[in-house]
Amino acid sequence: MKKLFLVIGAPGSGKTTDAELIAANNPDTVAHYSTGDLLRAEVASASMLGAAIERYISKGNLVPLDIVLDTIVNAIKKCDKPVIIIDGFPRSVEQMKALDEILEKEPDIKLESVIEVRVSKDVARERVLGRARGADDNEEVFENRMKVYLEPINEIREFYKQKGLLHVIDGERSIEEIVEEMENFIKSRL
Repeated sequence: MKKLFLVIGAPGSGKTTDAELIAANNPDTVAHYSTGDLLRAEVASASMLGAAIERYISKGNLVPLDIVLDTIVNAIKKCDKPVIIIDGFPRSVEQMKALDEILEKEPDIKLESVIEVRVSKDVARERVLGRARGADDNEEVFENRMKVYLEPINEIREFYKQKGLLHVIDGERSIEEIVEEMENFIKSRL
């Protein structure tokens, strides 16, 4: 049985870095997938699917649900480790419900928790515009990504809270403190 942890948070919340560090600390048992990385890898492959994904990502919009779900479920099934952390998913109520339906039919995958790395909009903006990794890291795209993140977040929180799966972490501390808390929490659920 694969134990799945979803890590959600605003752009710039640090969710990808946190998950990468936990996977690096536990290389034999934990795999980390960033939804963004899985999608960017497809774009980099220069496939037709990648070109379609690029049209959405470059504007800061969500990639269509079927493309994202196929990418995620394939990654989980191919993974050779018992614990999988996926960050950046779900980003919409539609994604959340679709994933929930898929997981109900997948006896070998158990969603253990949804971990929210919570930061203020000001902290998120400062981090994203400070890192400026690519063309999608500018004020206009940040505002759109933040809007896309905030619109469904209360419903997503409530859905997972009702299932007893939501765990919130303060993302405005040092990376070391956040990673330690998240890693201890994950290990407590195994």
